[in-house]
Amino acid sequence: MTTYRQEGTFRLVRNHHVQKGPFFAKPTDFAVEAATGTATTRTTDRNGKIQVQSERIDLPDDLANGFVGTLLLNVPRNTTQFRVGMLVPVGGGRLIRLLISRDGDQPFHAAGQTLHAAVFRIHPELGGLVGLLARLIGLQPKDVMVWVLEGDDPAVVRIVGQLGGYGPVVNSELEGTSFGK
Repeated sequence: MTTYRQEGTFRLVRNHHVQKGPFFAKPTDFAVEAATGTATTRTTDRNGKIQVQSERIDLPDDLANGFVGTLLLNVPRNTTQFRVGMLVPVGGGRLIRLLISRDGDQPFHAAGQTLHAAVFRIHPELGGLVGLLARLIGLQPKDVMVWVLEGDDPAVVRIVGQLGGYGPVVNSELEGTSFGK
């Protein structure tokens, strides 16, 4: 669940991200309170006991946890590439940057019509020594591609990428859409 404000720019208030189930390599329960800079991670140890770890982190104003899709629905057509912050659930929380750029347009079919979607590339920038090591050993998270129907009723219609920056690449499309090869 994510709460954010929009007063000229989007600002994160809080984000609570939970993922569990057989698809995910490891369960995640991670919460961010932007006003206090508190990141809380809940994990379960081998004995089933819940461990809670909270960290105070100096967070940037452009933190986009939980609402990257909303940002993409509101990107003006002529916007150049931009970066936003993302606090990822590694340890007590690791701040990375996402480089977001428009990667062109692509036609797709829905309800018997040919429509066009703006295609965005989201490139995770790990930064520092971690980023260098990740590239050297082949663990740099892959780019995520997002297709956005623009217009009066914008919608995210397709996402292709790794969930959480690791694991297999998945393809998620809005039901009833089809994309060319």
